[in-house]
Amino acid sequence: MSSCNENCSSCGVDCPSRRAPQSFLENLAQGCRVGKVIGIVSGKGGVGKSLVTSLLATAFSKTSHAAILDADITGPSIPKMFGIEERATGTDKGLIPVKSRGGVDMMSINLLLEDPGSPVIWRGPVLAGVVKQFWGEVLWNDVDYMFVDMPPGTGDVPLTVFQSLPVDGLIIVTSPQDLVSMIVSKAVNMANMMNIPILGLVENMSYIQCPDCGKKLYPFGKSHVEETAAEFSLPVLAKLPMDPAIAGACDAGLVETLDTSCLDAAVKAIMLSTRADSKAK
Repeated sequence: MSSCNENCSSCGVDCPSRRAPQSFLENLAQGCRVGKVIGIVSGKGGVGKSLVTSLLATAFSKTSHAAILDADITGPSIPKMFGIEERATGTDKGLIPVKSRGGVDMMSINLLLEDPGSPVIWRGPVLAGVVKQFWGEVLWNDVDYMFVDMPPGTGDVPLTVFQSLPVDGLIIVTSPQDLVSMIVSKAVNMANMMNIPILGLVENMSYIQCPDCGKKLYPFGKSHVEETAAEFSLPVLAKLPMDPAIAGACDAGLVETLDTSCLDAAVKAIMLSTRADSKAK
């Protein structure tokens, strides 16, 4: 109707939009294809989402065409971890993702800025719009698995990803602290509201392994991830250690050289994932 104000709660007219749920899914650029889309999320920052995203993309790149959409617009770290310093280019058809040494396609705001150290001081709707552009205006060429590195929390950008991208499943990254239950619950509740399956939890910074005796030390105290996982009936897919070698490889742009076998259970869960309300991509 021409007089529609798009607020169904204040309208009594029985129109088609009122009877059928509205889809906010964005289309890919013409001729592009993306298979499974997996979001890597957390309820807070600094827990290692980008590390888990990078390791998963690296693992899948060994047998498939993997890609990363860096949706953490204000805190991008993916290009740095892969040692990418070049800028993204484009054609009249769209932006061309940058390819890592191991064959992972990626798009990040830091691939577009002249100075990667420049802050991105944008409001939520602008950030959300960039994420939509990274999906619909980038030439994703026959991608089998796309991993979306999400910003922390449950704000505009995560909501945009959940509504605009056909996300097949989520992996929640957390850390072994008392706050874990509250942090995970926020991510779980948002995923449930958006009807997106949660594949499981990955605990980062879980322990330190003594290089001399091999004993595991727990600098953050006893882990609570099993109790939290049981509370929400979710599997624990991995526990990643605090390891200077991991930090050093990421700082040097060599994340693709790291052993990814620690995420084998997560890889299996992703391969078996199917979105609850599966939609064509």
